[in-house]
Amino acid sequence: MHTLVFYTHPFSRGRVARWMLEETGLPYEEVILDYGTTMKAPGYLAINPMGKVPALRHGDSVVTENAAICLHLAEQVPDQHLLPPPGSPARGECYRWVLFAAGPLESFISARRHGALAPAREAGYGNEADLMRTLEGALAGRRYLVGDRFSVADLYMAAVLGYYMRIGELESRPVFEAYAAAHLQRPAAQRANARDDALVAERAESA
Repeated sequence: MHTLVFYTHPFSRGRVARWMLEETGLPYEEVILDYGTTMKAPGYLAINPMGKVPALRHGDSVVTENAAICLHLAEQVPDQHLLPPPGSPARGECYRWVLFAAGPLESFISARRHGALAPAREAGYGNEADLMRTLEGALAGRRYLVGDRFSVADLYMAAVLGYYMRIGELESRPVFEAYAAAHLQRPAAQRANARDDALVAERAESA
Protein backbone atom coordinates (compact mmCIF):
# COMPACT_ATOMS: atom_id res chain seq x y z
CA MET A 1 0.00 0.00 0.00
CA HIS A 2 1.27 3.46 -0.89
CA THR A 3 1.83 5.90 1.95
CA LEU A 4 -1.13 8.09 2.86
CA VAL A 5 -0.32 11.71 3.70
CA PHE A 6 -3.15 13.71 5.24
CA TYR A 7 -3.13 17.52 5.02
CA THR A 8 -5.44 19.16 7.51
CA HIS A 9 -6.13 21.72 10.22
CA PRO A 10 -8.00 20.91 13.45
CA PHE A 11 -10.55 23.66 12.76
CA SER A 12 -11.57 22.36 9.35
CA ARG A 13 -13.66 19.78 7.55
CA GLY A 14 -10.54 17.66 7.82
CA ARG A 15 -12.06 16.35 11.03
CA VAL A 16 -14.43 14.29 8.90
CA ALA A 17 -11.63 12.86 6.79
CA ARG A 18 -9.61 12.07 9.91
CA TRP A 19 -12.53 10.11 11.33
CA MET A 20 -12.60 8.15 8.08
CA LEU A 21 -8.88 7.50 8.29
CA GLU A 22 -9.27 6.24 11.84
CA GLU A 23 -12.23 4.10 10.81
CA THR A 24 -10.15 2.34 8.17
CA GLY A 25 -7.24 1.71 10.50
CA LEU A 26 -4.81 2.50 7.69
CA PRO A 27 -1.51 4.12 8.71
CA TYR A 28 -1.10 7.72 7.64
CA GLU A 29 1.16 10.71 8.07
CA GLU A 30 -0.36 14.06 9.00
CA VAL A 31 0.70 17.51 7.86
CA ILE A 32 -0.91 20.38 9.77
CA LEU A 33 -1.30 23.57 7.74
CA ASP A 34 -2.45 27.04 8.72
CA TYR A 35 -5.01 29.30 7.07
CA GLY A 36 -3.62 32.10 4.95
CA THR A 37 0.01 31.00 5.29
CA THR A 38 1.11 27.41 4.70
CA MET A 39 -2.18 26.55 2.98
CA LYS A 40 -1.35 29.20 0.38
CA ALA A 41 2.36 28.46 0.11
CA PRO A 42 3.67 27.24 -3.26
CA GLY A 43 4.54 23.81 -1.91
CA TYR A 44 0.97 23.11 -0.85
CA LEU A 45 -0.62 24.82 -3.85
CA ALA A 46 1.23 22.27 -5.97
CA ILE A 47 -0.76 19.62 -4.09
CA ASN A 48 -4.10 21.42 -3.93
CA PRO A 49 -4.32 24.57 -6.08
CA MET A 50 -7.40 25.61 -4.08
CA GLY A 51 -5.17 26.12 -1.06
CA LYS A 52 -7.68 24.41 1.20
CA VAL A 53 -7.79 21.36 3.43
CA PRO A 54 -8.31 18.49 3.71
CA ALA A 55 -6.27 16.80 1.03
CA LEU A 56 -4.93 13.27 0.84
CA ARG A 57 -1.85 12.19 -1.05
CA HIS A 58 -1.98 8.50 -1.93
CA GLY A 59 1.26 7.54 -3.60
CA ASP A 60 1.60 9.83 -6.60
CA SER A 61 -2.09 10.77 -6.63
CA VAL A 62 -3.86 13.52 -4.74
CA VAL A 63 -7.48 13.42 -3.62
CA THR A 64 -9.20 16.61 -2.49
CA GLU A 65 -12.81 17.30 -1.48
CA ASN A 66 -13.91 15.72 1.76
CA ALA A 67 -16.53 13.41 0.27
CA ALA A 68 -14.11 12.14 -2.37
CA ILE A 69 -11.47 11.44 0.30
CA CYS A 70 -13.93 9.49 2.42
CA LEU A 71 -15.23 7.43 -0.50
CA HIS A 72 -11.70 6.73 -1.72
CA LEU A 73 -10.62 5.55 1.72
CA ALA A 74 -13.65 3.31 2.05
CA GLU A 75 -12.62 1.54 -1.15
CA GLN A 76 -9.16 0.81 0.28
CA VAL A 77 -10.57 -1.49 2.97
CA PRO A 78 -13.21 -3.66 1.25
CA ASP A 79 -13.12 -6.19 4.09
CA GLN A 80 -14.59 -3.54 6.40
CA HIS A 81 -17.68 -3.11 4.19
CA LEU A 82 -17.75 0.68 4.55
CA LEU A 83 -19.17 0.72 1.03
CA PRO A 84 -21.79 -1.71 -0.32
CA PRO A 85 -20.59 -4.09 -3.07
CA PRO A 86 -19.50 -2.48 -6.38
CA GLY A 87 -22.32 -2.28 -8.89
CA SER A 88 -25.03 -2.93 -6.31
CA PRO A 89 -28.06 -0.67 -5.96
CA ALA A 90 -26.97 -0.06 -2.38
CA ARG A 91 -23.65 1.36 -3.61
CA GLY A 92 -25.56 4.02 -5.53
CA GLU A 93 -27.67 4.78 -2.47
CA CYS A 94 -24.53 5.20 -0.40
CA TYR A 95 -23.11 7.66 -2.93
CA ARG A 96 -26.42 9.50 -2.84
CA TRP A 97 -26.33 10.27 0.87
CA VAL A 98 -22.64 11.11 1.07
CA LEU A 99 -23.04 13.62 -1.75
CA PHE A 100 -26.36 14.91 -0.41
CA ALA A 101 -24.62 15.82 2.86
CA ALA A 102 -21.55 17.23 1.13
CA GLY A 103 -23.52 19.09 -1.54
CA PRO A 104 -27.07 20.34 -0.96
CA LEU A 105 -27.02 20.19 2.84
CA GLU A 106 -23.70 21.93 3.45
CA SER A 107 -24.25 24.39 0.60
CA PHE A 108 -27.63 25.41 1.98
CA ILE A 109 -26.34 25.94 5.50
CA SER A 110 -23.42 28.05 4.25
CA ALA A 111 -25.65 30.13 1.97
CA ARG A 112 -28.22 30.71 4.72
CA ARG A 113 -25.49 31.78 7.17
CA HIS A 114 -24.40 34.52 4.79
CA GLY A 115 -27.90 35.55 3.70
CA ALA A 116 -27.36 34.68 0.06
CA LEU A 117 -29.77 31.86 -0.77
CA ALA A 118 -30.19 31.25 -4.48
CA PRO A 119 -33.65 30.87 -6.02
CA ALA A 120 -34.94 27.37 -5.25
CA ARG A 121 -35.31 26.47 -8.93
CA GLU A 122 -31.64 27.23 -9.57
CA ALA A 123 -30.03 25.94 -6.38
CA GLY A 124 -28.98 22.35 -5.89
CA TYR A 125 -30.41 22.54 -2.39
CA GLY A 126 -33.84 23.71 -3.56
CA ASN A 127 -35.69 25.18 -0.59
CA GLU A 128 -35.34 24.58 3.13
CA ALA A 129 -38.64 22.76 3.55
CA ASP A 130 -37.83 20.19 0.86
CA LEU A 131 -34.28 19.77 2.12
CA MET A 132 -35.29 19.15 5.73
CA ARG A 133 -38.15 16.86 4.73
CA THR A 134 -35.76 14.78 2.64
CA LEU A 135 -33.21 14.61 5.44
CA GLU A 136 -35.70 13.73 8.15
CA GLY A 137 -37.34 11.11 5.93
CA ALA A 138 -33.97 9.45 5.33
CA LEU A 139 -33.19 9.20 9.04
CA ALA A 140 -36.51 8.68 10.80
CA GLY A 141 -36.60 5.34 12.56
CA ARG A 142 -33.28 4.22 11.09
CA ARG A 143 -29.85 3.67 12.54
CA TYR A 144 -28.18 3.22 9.15
CA LEU A 145 -28.75 5.11 5.92
CA VAL A 146 -27.99 2.11 3.71
CA GLY A 147 -28.86 -1.47 4.60
CA ASP A 148 -28.28 -2.84 8.07
CA ARG A 149 -24.71 -1.82 8.82
CA PHE A 150 -22.53 1.25 9.28
CA SER A 151 -21.16 2.75 6.07
CA VAL A 152 -19.26 5.80 4.89
CA ALA A 153 -22.66 7.43 4.34
CA ASP A 154 -23.37 7.22 8.08
CA LEU A 155 -19.94 8.58 8.92
CA TYR A 156 -20.30 11.57 6.65
CA MET A 157 -23.90 12.35 7.57
CA ALA A 158 -23.34 11.99 11.31
CA ALA A 159 -20.26 14.21 11.17
CA VAL A 160 -22.08 16.94 9.26
CA LEU A 161 -25.20 16.83 11.43
CA GLY A 162 -23.24 16.74 14.65
CA TYR A 163 -21.13 19.74 13.72
CA TYR A 164 -23.93 21.98 12.49
CA MET A 165 -26.21 21.15 15.40
CA ARG A 166 -23.38 21.85 17.84
CA ILE A 167 -22.75 25.34 16.43
CA GLY A 168 -26.47 26.08 16.18
CA GLU A 169 -26.79 26.25 12.40
CA LEU A 170 -29.02 23.19 12.10
CA GLU A 171 -32.15 22.69 14.18
CA SER A 172 -31.55 19.93 16.74
CA ARG A 173 -34.53 17.80 15.85
CA PRO A 174 -34.83 14.58 17.88
CA VAL A 175 -34.39 12.40 14.79
CA PHE A 176 -31.15 14.19 13.89
CA GLU A 177 -29.81 14.01 17.44
CA ALA A 178 -30.55 10.32 17.88
CA TYR A 179 -29.01 9.36 14.56
CA ALA A 180 -25.83 11.42 14.94
CA ALA A 181 -25.24 10.47 18.58
CA ALA A 182 -25.28 6.76 17.77
CA HIS A 183 -22.40 7.12 15.32
CA LEU A 184 -20.36 9.86 16.97
CA GLN A 185 -19.72 7.45 19.85
CA ARG A 186 -17.82 5.05 17.62
CA PRO A 187 -14.23 4.45 18.81
CA ALA A 188 -12.78 5.79 15.55
CA ALA A 189 -14.77 9.01 15.89
CA GLN A 190 -13.56 9.40 19.46
CA ARG A 191 -9.93 8.83 18.46
CA ALA A 192 -10.16 11.33 15.63
CA ASN A 193 -11.75 14.00 17.80
CA ALA A 194 -9.19 13.42 20.54
CA ARG A 195 -6.33 13.98 18.09
CA ASP A 196 -7.80 17.16 16.65
CA ASP A 197 -8.73 18.47 20.10
CA ALA A 198 -5.13 17.86 21.21
CA LEU A 199 -3.90 19.86 18.22
CA VAL A 200 -6.22 22.72 19.17
CA ALA A 201 -4.86 22.66 22.71
CA GLU A 202 -1.26 22.65 21.49
CA ARG A 203 -1.91 25.68 19.34
CA ALA A 204 -3.57 27.52 22.22
CA GLU A 205 -0.59 26.86 24.48
CA SER A 206 1.91 28.09 21.90
CA ALA A 207 -0.08 31.21 20.99
